[in-house]
Amino acid sequence: MFQRSSTLAKLAVAAGLSALLLAGCVLGEGGGDARHLQPLPAKLVSQMSAKGMTQTDPIFIRIFKKESELEVWKRDRSGRFSLLKTYPMCRWSGQLGPKTREGDRQAPEGFYTVTADLMNPRSEFYLSFNLGYPNALERSQGFTGSALMVHGACTSAGCFAMTDDGVAEIFALAREAFAGGQKSFQVQALPFRMTPENMAAHRSSPNMAFWRNLKEGSDHFEATRQPPKIAACERQYVFDAAGDSSRFIAGAPCPAYEVEPAIQSLVSERHANDERRFGALTSASSTSPILAYADGGMHPSFRKMLKEMGPERLQSLVAGRVEISRPDAALLDPYGATGSSPEATGSINVR
Repeated sequence: MFQRSSTLAKLAVAAGLSALLLAGCVLGEGGGDARHLQPLPAKLVSQMSAKGMTQTDPIFIRIFKKESELEVWKRDRSGRFSLLKTYPMCRWSGQLGPKTREGDRQAPEGFYTVTADLMNPRSEFYLSFNLGYPNALERSQGFTGSALMVHGACTSAGCFAMTDDGVAEIFALAREAFAGGQKSFQVQALPFRMTPENMAAHRSSPNMAFWRNLKEGSDHFEATRQPPKIAACERQYVFDAAGDSSRFIAGAPCPAYEVEPAIQSLVSERHANDERRFGALTSASSTSPILAYADGGMHPSFRKMLKEMGPERLQSLVAGRVEISRPDAALLDPYGATGSSPEATGSINVR
């Protein structure tokens, strides 16, 4: 069983740490203890068994910025992946949208492959694993950045912070999957759950074309319950292309290809249904959210803890982009008290 530490204490020191971390999420090597060898909690193992999973079955991870959640999926006895557990994210930094340069505080969006050598059992942030940013597509576009992690604690400068308890479970799940023979696991880092509702709400974003490409990969998983095979060409991702993926070169023109027919049928049906819903939503409303500057967000469960710690501590961790749903309304602070801002007025939803 994981030994629980004081979550509030960890949150309290996070504000001071965040000012120090401008370029990445690594300060150096942590202690030499056996934290990375902690067994999976008995309750989680029992949940696996009930879902037809073993500790060593392969895993797959999805991260959603706006919802501040990380999902761990595991292959069950059917051969498909099923959701094992959703973890609340304590902190992510930057805005919705991809990371493009070192020091921009952006948490990345895209498709990443995590191998055993990217696991860090000596992280200064308890435990961590590197997403492998920039991937081949990002490198082909000249994107820069390093040490983009999923880690413990509750502070972020481009990373996804899960708290120590959360990352300890995720790390152990990955460790056991590697021990069972999984060579790598896929991480899909997404701006939000790729629903027609979210796509319609953010349709005016300059990132919309990129997000549509991300949604293709999300749809492949939703339709098949298998992590899609990833390739890249012409500044975009390609999913489940039949044949040898080595013929795809990020940044080069796409070769002629077809998606595996059985997969294409499932994905096309899902895409058609979502497009109908998207069309209905956009025709019903000609407006989309107005954005003001903020910095990342955190799961509501952690915001509740921070509320108990006081507004100064909250404001030091939540400083950024918000959705303004009604520009003519009074600005609300995270506690619901009305106030004003020189940048914007409106009802806000701090993420």
